[in-house]
Amino acid sequence: MRRVLCETLVEHAGDAGLVFLTGDLGFMALEPLRDVLGERFINAGVAEQNMISVAAGLAMSGLSPWVYSIAPFIYARAFEQIRNDVCMHDLPVKFVGNGGGYGYGVMGATHHALEDYGVILTLENMHVLVPAFASDVSTMTRRLLGFPHPVYLRLGRCEKPKDLVLPDYAPWRRLLSGGGCVMVIVGPLAGPIIGALGNLEERVRPNVWVLTELPLENSTVPDEFVQDLQQSGHLFVVEEHVSQGGVGQMLPHYLLTRGISFRKFSHKCALGYVSSLYGSQVFHRKECGLDPAGIISELEV
Repeated sequence: MRRVLCETLVEHAGDAGLVFLTGDLGFMALEPLRDVLGERFINAGVAEQNMISVAAGLAMSGLSPWVYSIAPFIYARAFEQIRNDVCMHDLPVKFVGNGGGYGYGVMGATHHALEDYGVILTLENMHVLVPAFASDVSTMTRRLLGFPHPVYLRLGRCEKPKDLVLPDYAPWRRLLSGGGCVMVIVGPLAGPIIGALGNLEERVRPNVWVLTELPLENSTVPDEFVQDLQQSGHLFVVEEHVSQGGVGQMLPHYLLTRGISFRKFSHKCALGYVSSLYGSQVFHRKECGLDPAGIISELEV
């Protein structure tokens, strides 16, 4: 996904207002963007708080700054600057956090982003994009070039099954149909899970929706999703994020306050470090039951 972001920004490097700041990261990935932007590509060093304040100043000057780092270094280390300098003034700064969820694997908890969109969406004017597939990134990036508000772009790995044909991009997409529960998957987790669920018999196979934009109020829940849920009565949310502040809390609240009810709710989410060990992203997903086998074991078969 990072490569697609870089390629798309290179295509738009001629936009006079585009400025890209990195917290001394992105080596062997962002060089094409550095070369084409020249002095508009700024290595701010390991000084994330200062980088965000500089980006706020650039935005107030009429420029369109993007800031990049490993996800927790963006949303956690510089939280006060995001809150005070960017969000309170509703400035169009684009925060790019690479390695959402357990993406940085064995590098451990300091490099994992398990509470990122729950935390950052507590700030006024903030928007969040969680691309599920690499093709989402190019569409999102082009939209963000002229987006007038703060936004956090959570990047991960594209895990799309080779034979999966994607519909045109939308914040909500139904990617699998069946007679079982209604499953909402946030971000890249969708790929391997859909690949496994497609082999289930129709009566237990979920209707799978992929959600990529938050908060929910900014991407109205489709009527088709509501119809699926009313028919099934079982809402099942899957996300590589802790329960607190996640879509597993946001979505039921959104639905119930609008009079849309369901008889059963399931939620699979990040559980931190179940064995107190660090491993790959695949290892952590499996410990949390976020792997395809763990999801299938929760279905009514």
